Amino acid sequence: MKTDAVLLPLLKQYFGFTSFRPLQEEIIRDSLAGKDTFALLPTGGGKSLCFQLPALARDGLTVVVSPLIALMKDQVDALQASGIAATFLNSSLTQDESKKRLRGLHNGEFKLLYVAPERLMLSGFLTDLQKWNVQLIAIDEAHCISEWGHDFRPEYRQISQLRKQFPAVPFMALTATATGRVREDIVTHLKLREPKCYVASFNRPNLTYRVIAKNKPFDQLFEFLRARPKESGIVYCLSRKGAESVAERLNENGIKAKPYHAGLTPKERSTHQELFLRDDVRVVCATIAFGMGINKPNVRFVVHYDLPKNIEGYYQETGRAGRDGLPGECVLLFSAGDAVKQTMFIDDKPNPQEQQIAREQLQQMVHYAECAGCRRSELLAYFGEEFFADGCDACDNCLSPRATFDGTLAAQKFLSCVFRIREKNGFGVGLNHVVEVLTGADTEKIRSWNHAQLSTYGIGKEHSRPEWAAIGRELVRLEFLRQTTDKFSVLELTNAGAAMLKSRAKVTLTKPVAVPEAKVRHVGEIACDETLFERLRELRKRLADERDVPAYIIFSDVALRQMARNYPENERDFARISGVGEKKLREFGEVFLTEIALHLATNPRQIFADESFVVPMAQRSSLGDTARETLRRFRAGDSPAEIASARGLVVGTIYGHLATAIEAGEAIDLEQIISAEAQTEIAAAFKRTGWGNIVGARELLGEKYDYGLLRIFRAAANIKR
Repeated sequence: MKTDAVLLPLLKQYFGFTSFRPLQEEIIRDSLAGKDTFALLPTGGGKSLCFQLPALARDGLTVVVSPLIALMKDQVDALQASGIAATFLNSSLTQDESKKRLRGLHNGEFKLLYVAPERLMLSGFLTDLQKWNVQLIAIDEAHCISEWGHDFRPEYRQISQLRKQFPAVPFMALTATATGRVREDIVTHLKLREPKCYVASFNRPNLTYRVIAKNKPFDQLFEFLRARPKESGIVYCLSRKGAESVAERLNENGIKAKPYHAGLTPKERSTHQELFLRDDVRVVCATIAFGMGINKPNVRFVVHYDLPKNIEGYYQETGRAGRDGLPGECVLLFSAGDAVKQTMFIDDKPNPQEQQIAREQLQQMVHYAECAGCRRSELLAYFGEEFFADGCDACDNCLSPRATFDGTLAAQKFLSCVFRIREKNGFGVGLNHVVEVLTGADTEKIRSWNHAQLSTYGIGKEHSRPEWAAIGRELVRLEFLRQTTDKFSVLELTNAGAAMLKSRAKVTLTKPVAVPEAKVRHVGEIACDETLFERLRELRKRLADERDVPAYIIFSDVALRQMARNYPENERDFARISGVGEKKLREFGEVFLTEIALHLATNPRQIFADESFVVPMAQRSSLGDTARETLRRFRAGDSPAEIASARGLVVGTIYGHLATAIEAGEAIDLEQIISAEAQTEIAAAFKRTGWGNIVGARELLGEKYDYGLLRIFRAAANIKR
């Protein structure tokens, strides 16, 4: 075994450190003593050093099993930059380059070899390994071996065969995220022999955790990034298409971003990764493929644009922020609807056991997102670690505790409904059906199962369906209910729930994470450069007189005040002003930008104290790709029926796209769709039923108009009101 006289000089010479991080020295010493080791160190905790330093401290080759090409290249580049003889073998290399590296391995030129598990198990490769004086086999990202891990890879199971080939060589398994069950799987499947197990704290005290109710997520993301103009970070998306779309829209809005996902070519992924590492782009929009082993210390934020599949993945991805020890922000945009999308993906899995595991993990992720307690404590508890402080002062629930309410009556109603349904039919139902019974819905299932006859039918009309769904999920978290993980998940009353029903004990519930209400402000409340505002008003008046139209047809006062506040300097900035569509950008952009520039040539730019109110710069970008395409065609003169026919959609879908466009701030000519007479008739109906009652308005009109048309009219009317 090497002594401090050898290890510390090597640590300083090659890595520049004068001391070890927690547990590193113990792991290294055990490995050098020939013992199998298991190391669970958090992201940024220095796992790689645990096998890199022993490789330098002894003769022979250390083989590192690594799951991703990007991970191999990043670590080998870093090692070579530190003067360490390391290499990798994978499919990204040309045949000539592979032969060159194999010659180097035969000649003993390398201390570390990174290789994928698939290549490792090739018979010819195993024969070569026998000749290369292998002294340690390190399995990085070892959680990939477990079906209960967040990134299970069947090929990792083959690694255990190496034990027969190299009976005297010590193994080292390393991971950043593993529950107790996954740890047992790793030790069992890798056939580790009496391993020394080291588990560091999962706490990352420099990270803050926040969950925000998802509402116009691109707008939320854009405002978050705009407030951090010099910081870089990662935005995790559920799908490849989502990563592409978010990156494209960020670039359109002046933020340098690149996508990263498995659908890109290896060269594209490598290029985008390099641009991010070198700070040439400050945001990467990625699927879960990005970040494994990427040692970029100055990632200041990680935003989850969509709900992660499980807590292990979420923890590992958030752990890519603040690896330098400086503060990092972790933000999750949460919508219960995202859980439904994830469930659809789970249902597509061919293996029933995989489906069950994935459903259980998703439930735990939703519970975390909706929990009212300290998020740091929740995360640590998931990994079996207790957080002893009363609060962390670094998560939304500790900094701004959510309101609670006496939920005794609501809990009694919900649990009674679950009980009555099973009592009547002899089987359980899912959460949504319980909510439908409580709110008195008229569905096919309620009719066929005679659930309108239940005593609990319609007794919960004081809460909306989303509110009841949130109450139900909290009762599961409180263990009054159990939610099965079958394909058709059902709710079951637990012993604790049955006891609570009988005793009528008080139950305190937490108000769900709420979508922030839009602040209504009058034009006069928008602070701006009043001199410039008057100048723009005069310009607007001239343009309106030339066209013989009212001034507001050119731009509203709100738009002018936003211009006089934000001083747009180019077409991209001008396009973000509320009410600036493509046509107005073409027709008026240049003249207004010139007027603003002339003003700034002789007047100082003003800075406004009320920075909480900013122009909703991303409003025009809040449309999805398909709605944008509909809007483009409509503005080109196509009717909704023509657009529907050309795109293979129903007209109602096209109406929905146009309504969404109006709600997002896009201007459209309403009379192209609804005649003046029809508008008068519809307005009268809404006046009688109320603007929130679109169903009632349609019935009052004798179902003369499509729901989509009514939604379009209401959206346009709301803009005017």
